[in-house]
Amino acid sequence: MSTSLKSERSVLNHEEYQAVLATHHPDIYGLDGKGLHAARVRLRDLRDKERTLARQKRREKRGKAEARGGSFPGTADQPQRRKQIFAAAIKRVNKELDRLNKLEAREANIDAAHRALALKRANKFVHHPSSDKTPDEGMNPINNRRRRTKVPPDQIGSVSQRTKAAQARRDARGA
Repeated sequence: MSTSLKSERSVLNHEEYQAVLATHHPDIYGLDGKGLHAARVRLRDLRDKERTLARQKRREKRGKAEARGGSFPGTADQPQRRKQIFAAAIKRVNKELDRLNKLEAREANIDAAHRALALKRANKFVHHPSSDKTPDEGMNPINNRRRRTKVPPDQIGSVSQRTKAAQARRDARGA
């Protein structure tokens, strides 16, 4: 349940109201990450204090605890309302922090995508130098000077066939 600014002002003192007012619509966008974290810490402290007071009043009402503090109001309704106001402010701060984190992540993804696209485009046009000798210092391969012999296709099986025929002739002589 949302609470109007007027009812928040009536329940909170000036310092607390200023802390909560900074979490409302136009003002919250002016805070950066550090400011939002500081506001969250401050609001959590205020909420925890009110939660403790509300619990104490409920315990007093049931007879489980002794009364503390003479200036504190008699019912647990006031600290409960104050706690709800602080909890709503914390919720607004958390949502804004989440929005900022998502925005930063989106920007990081966009930057990574642009870098990847630039790398892809750069790799498309790679210049490969020629493979001949270069004037650079260092080792260079020595070309093989042996002549490459090419056997004509009609002679490929003739040697092994000639060996088989000669062996058959020798075998026939011995028998």
